[in-house]
Amino acid sequence: MNSIDKLIESLNKEQKEAVLNTEGPNLIVAGAGSGKTRVLTTRLIHIINQKKAWPNQILCVTFTNKAAKEMQSRVMSHIKGSSSSVPWLGTFHSTSVKFLRRHAEALGYKSNFTILDTEDQKKLIRNIVKGEELDAKKFSPQLILYHIDQWKNKGLLPSDVKIKESGSIIKSILKVYDVYQKKVKDLNAFDFGDLILFCVKLFEEHKDIREIYKKNFKYILVDEFQDTNFIQNKWLNLLVNDKQNICCVGDDDQSIYSWRGAEIKNFLTFDQIYSNCKVFKLEQNYRSTKNILETASTLISNNSSRVGKKLWSSATQGETVKLNCYKTGKDEAQGISDIIEHKIKKKYSLNDVSILVRAIYQTREFEERFMQVGIGYRILGGIKFYERAEIKDAVSYLRIINQKYDDLALERVIGTPKRGVGESTLNQIYQFSNQNKLCLEDSIIKILEKGNFKPRIKTSLKQLINMINKWRVDSKKMKHHDLLKLILDESGYSEMLKNKKDLENENRLENLKELLRAMQDYDDLQSFLEHVALATSIDQEWEGAKVSLMTMHAAKGLEFDVVFLPGWEEGLFPHQKSLEEKGDFALEEERRLAYVGITRAKKEAYLSFAMRRAYHGDWMDALPSRFINEIPENGVEKNEINLDKTIDDFDFNQDSSIEFDEEYRSPGWNRYKKNKELKWKK
Repeated sequence: MNSIDKLIESLNKEQKEAVLNTEGPNLIVAGAGSGKTRVLTTRLIHIINQKKAWPNQILCVTFTNKAAKEMQSRVMSHIKGSSSSVPWLGTFHSTSVKFLRRHAEALGYKSNFTILDTEDQKKLIRNIVKGEELDAKKFSPQLILYHIDQWKNKGLLPSDVKIKESGSIIKSILKVYDVYQKKVKDLNAFDFGDLILFCVKLFEEHKDIREIYKKNFKYILVDEFQDTNFIQNKWLNLLVNDKQNICCVGDDDQSIYSWRGAEIKNFLTFDQIYSNCKVFKLEQNYRSTKNILETASTLISNNSSRVGKKLWSSATQGETVKLNCYKTGKDEAQGISDIIEHKIKKKYSLNDVSILVRAIYQTREFEERFMQVGIGYRILGGIKFYERAEIKDAVSYLRIINQKYDDLALERVIGTPKRGVGESTLNQIYQFSNQNKLCLEDSIIKILEKGNFKPRIKTSLKQLINMINKWRVDSKKMKHHDLLKLILDESGYSEMLKNKKDLENENRLENLKELLRAMQDYDDLQSFLEHVALATSIDQEWEGAKVSLMTMHAAKGLEFDVVFLPGWEEGLFPHQKSLEEKGDFALEEERRLAYVGITRAKKEAYLSFAMRRAYHGDWMDALPSRFINEIPENGVEKNEINLDKTIDDFDFNQDSSIEFDEEYRSPGWNRYKKNKELKWKK
């Protein structure tokens, strides 16, 4: 029996069926911890092993670079030597970049286009808002980019958007969108939303190109299908071949990203769109104890929009799920800290402990408490490596060398280190650029030829343009990491940091050294720049034993031995704003979020809520989350921690001490006034 046969034999019955049924449309409903990545990877290896397709005739789409790398590693370890080709394996965005690099000219772009990040986008938006004489406070870059992103997720370019209300804010934002999209094209660039949208446009407008890929991709595999949005689903539909060999894996109970465009209906209607679809359910959980699974499964069964499944485990019953009631939010942080310090630390590494919150501001009290008692912690998030100022400066030099139309990169290069070029000179260059429809670099060259710069500025900019041209020549004959070292030295950037003797600049120099080391992992400048643009915070690695603090949204895909879930109160979880905006739809998504939170725990789970909580500086009385009433009695231990007054002491109809702020009211909160079902253990 070879290694691939052994791999298949190691699967359970349901997993094996999902792997071996390779033909036609397949939907694999994979519960939390049920081994979906293993199934997807094994299916891909099996297709290649059975010679149903060459590796490069398989398209496999993931949602994170981390997942793609993990799958690539597993697949290549099994097919190494059997073929010289490799599968198309990557995220929607990274795969779209491959398509667009090959066919950019068909859309009127050059193949060395730049990928704009969020900061680039905001800078463009600010310039447009100023040019359109709009109120900068009313039309913030964040607001405008939110609407642009929503439109792009729905496949809408400016000409496709229809606005009924005359003189509305949305109409003004649409005008900005129109100018923005033209500016982005002038830069020979795409933003993140464009990558998928313009692939769809490419395949819709050029059927000959689409047919090439439809015929090439004999099999399409999709991970985390429940998180796809409209445009991603359309992207997939355009690439599916006539045999409809598409296999989507995911869990409708873990669909928690509607706020960024994910549409659960893609998952729920898959078997209606593909009429001959086979559905496989993976219900055996390999992660959590029975008590944790029972709690999560009972809770999620209250949702109506779901395929439906029942997780089970052959593991032990395990520790009971703890449901703790605290007096205040501060007491909750202290209580959880005490449990970690006096109980959890003795049994687990802090790296295996996580606190998952609904709203990021909840972490403050935990941070303060952990600093007081000396518990190490990390916030998943913060400033990412590639978003640090010195890294963005260095990358901007590389971007402008890569292609001269990247005006945003050149503008940053002009300012770091300072070259005596102020805002008035930049305005002069931009004005000339707009009038003559030239990129920033060509505009500078033309103005230099005309002699329209002041002598000092003329010398500075001429020197910079000459250096950029020299570095472009250097880039053809030296490694990209050696090129950056040369740039940092010749531009004066390294000297600028070395001349400022302080800890911050020493750290910046160390960051640049780390950047030079990181660049060596990539074959060339193009692939490195794509990595920078596509990098995500979830791919970061953390050092040292520390408790992880993060939102439940950020925790998806992760697992920990011990999970604490604080703040289970009406208005906070389920979140009041979500309920007001989307009603029952939001309530079901909030419940899915609770399910995701609980199923991150492998061995122990602690749910908790406070009777009072400080919110925006005011104390507010809180009600237990409705989700608490939806978890089972069996396998859950309920405890009151240091309460002067227990929940059963309150008469919700008469007790005047219970006053509910409007922000905390939610549909159905009145049921708690009459609810006496919670029996707390003293």
